[in-house]
Amino acid sequence: MFNIFMYAFNAVVPILLLVLLGYALRRIGFAGEDFFKKANALVFRVFLPLLLFCNVYDIESLSDVHWGDVGYIACVVVVLALIGTVLARLFVPERLQKGPFIQCVFRSNCAILGIPLAEALGGTAALAFTAVATAVTIPLFNTLAVIVLSYYADKKPSVKATLLRTLKNPLILGVAAGLLVLAVRSFLPQTADGAPVFSLERDCKFLFSALRMAAQAASPLALVVIGARFDFSAVRSLLRPIAIGTVCRIVLAPALAIGGAVALTQWGVLQFTPVEIPALLAVFGSPIAVSSAVMVGEIGGDDQLASQFVVWTSAFSLFTIFVTVFLLRSFAYL
Repeated sequence: MFNIFMYAFNAVVPILLLVLLGYALRRIGFAGEDFFKKANALVFRVFLPLLLFCNVYDIESLSDVHWGDVGYIACVVVVLALIGTVLARLFVPERLQKGPFIQCVFRSNCAILGIPLAEALGGTAALAFTAVATAVTIPLFNTLAVIVLSYYADKKPSVKATLLRTLKNPLILGVAAGLLVLAVRSFLPQTADGAPVFSLERDCKFLFSALRMAAQAASPLALVVIGARFDFSAVRSLLRPIAIGTVCRIVLAPALAIGGAVALTQWGVLQFTPVEIPALLAVFGSPIAVSSAVMVGEIGGDDQLASQFVVWTSAFSLFTIFVTVFLLRSFAYL
């Protein structure tokens, strides 16, 4: 179990160190607020869409997505969004804080932290299922986040305005572009060994490499920007939503998702095995996505609260992931 704790430690601490780097750069006057606002926009409008495009592009085929298997996971994400909405109405009085709070409840860092964690727990079989699950949850996360944040922005928009903002969101466009490429790939003729006659990474390697490099810059730069805009003095005034949101993200979400899966499996409704359980921990047990704070800063809302969620869910997830893995292994679910 110590190895699991050290894995979580080595996965999460670099996130915190990059946040501290950004905080230190701001404190020493390396750059001003305007610089970090523009960096935030660069991440949101360029690097993160490319990262999502590459994540979707890596799926071998749309037929690899087992919709029945991941349907439960998608349903739980929607349920968590509804729970977050109810809790926001009860415990979060400020309008601009409601969107970031709800996002914290349902959105996780499954792509960056969750996938490697699932592989460590369940091997290549668990990794394959988790990749399928994230191919569905990442677009769902981003769509729900745009809708929620737009609804709780400075001025309550109309349904039409919210829909347009969702469709024009750079992250949604990045996912859509990846899905379009997958669709086109499925219609291309194949060579004798089953590979498509044209491949972006094989036939346009220079372009694909550039896209990959830009995508890899998304998360590190986003974390530095979060750190630069982070304010430790704001913790006291935001303590209540931080505490409730953090508990929901790293305690309630995995308990609901894994507990429901185990119960439904015992009742014969679902068949979650040690191959699928790591995906549940990856999607629901990991801290909130780094891009969440970037999105709040661009769409509207309390980006200071969103940054606090990234830091504190990442820090405390070290312990909750360890405890969850310990319990799952104790009951032979891993």
